[in-house]
Amino acid sequence: MAFEFRLPDIGEGVVEGEVVKWKVKEGDVLGQDQPMVEVMTDKATVEIPSPRPGRVDKILVAEGKICKVGQVMIVIDDGQKAKGEDKAETKPEAKPETKVQPPPATALPPLTMSASGNGRSAQTAATTHTMMRAIVGSGATERVLAAPSTRRLAREMGVDLGAVTPTGKSGRVTSDDVRNARRAPEGPSAQVPVSVPPGGLEDRIPFRGVRKAIAQNMARSKFTATHFTYVEEVDMTELVALRARAKDKAAERGVKLSYLPFIIKAVVHGLKKWPSINASLDEARQELVWKRYYHIGMATQGPQGLSVGVVRDADKRSIFDLGREIERLAEAIRAGKASREDLTGSTFTISSLGQLGGVLATPIINFPEAAILGVHKIAERPAVVGGQIAIRHLMNLSISVDHRIADGYDAAMFVQEVKVYLEDPTLLFMEMV
Repeated sequence: MAFEFRLPDIGEGVVEGEVVKWKVKEGDVLGQDQPMVEVMTDKATVEIPSPRPGRVDKILVAEGKICKVGQVMIVIDDGQKAKGEDKAETKPEAKPETKVQPPPATALPPLTMSASGNGRSAQTAATTHTMMRAIVGSGATERVLAAPSTRRLAREMGVDLGAVTPTGKSGRVTSDDVRNARRAPEGPSAQVPVSVPPGGLEDRIPFRGVRKAIAQNMARSKFTATHFTYVEEVDMTELVALRARAKDKAAERGVKLSYLPFIIKAVVHGLKKWPSINASLDEARQELVWKRYYHIGMATQGPQGLSVGVVRDADKRSIFDLGREIERLAEAIRAGKASREDLTGSTFTISSLGQLGGVLATPIINFPEAAILGVHKIAERPAVVGGQIAIRHLMNLSISVDHRIADGYDAAMFVQEVKVYLEDPTLLFMEMV
């Protein structure tokens, strides 16, 4: 019997994945739980095993192609006859079914993340297919064909689905249709994709996978959150000296000590005092969510683009423990092996390029967080100290904030609080933050 395997729901908010590599080919014999295919989403790379033994009849999604959740990826011939097939041969006059039933739920083996092996049970193909069906209701908007994730996006962006021009199959409204409707001014030409004609020697790279996901998330943030930026200069001289003294002790414990653990500690203290910065706007419920937990994201450049590694419960970690976790996350991201747990759930994000940090930037908020802090390079510059000109280690901080959630006063006071703890780092240990 031909078994159609559909891409299961492999993570919250994931609606599609790119087929990175098939580990089988048509005609191969599959064993139960045998690794079958690697799929890359915007969250992580997932290895999907075979849900049953059999022979590969047909591969329907080629490597490098995008597969939607619920779409048939591969057909497996498991050698079994369909239920009732033998009876049909002896009873040809059997009445045809008058009611179409969904396929029976088939338990799938656990999925494994390529980074850590932490997996989650996949939903059945039938359940996934049901989740992806268009919802048909009674109102004008409900009659629009759209996946649940697209409807949720439309609600979050304040877009009327009934007014969106669909470009998907069978007149379905896609997520890109919703984003284009949100960004574009009125007029039929506004939703036409821009074409870049060839102009000479070029390299053309498919716009998909993580790069496309980053672009979509950044566009959503920029056109949803009302960004404003505040900048402050920080004298890091005392912290530079403290880190220099602590580096050897950290190395003895196997920790590569950067400035980030100290900055995270200062940030946590600021977030506790100014909770509107550690917040999100629940647009569906029209609620401001002030979070009393502190999962700090770190924007890190990986081989597939920018990812945000998440240091969980940063308020409960020591400086050395923060150093270990920062290094672990950075290595996992650079190796392309970060798990979904490593990349989701941040409440506030820090963007730092170290010595490449430049003088100033206006980072885009990691939506749906309220703010993101840009950390720039530390450089020796002249400064006035006690009425005298002195050479000091100075650094700029820039914070981008969603003005829907927090005001300029809150942002400025938060940065000033962070500045106090960075300029006098002994306070970090006195306050035990």
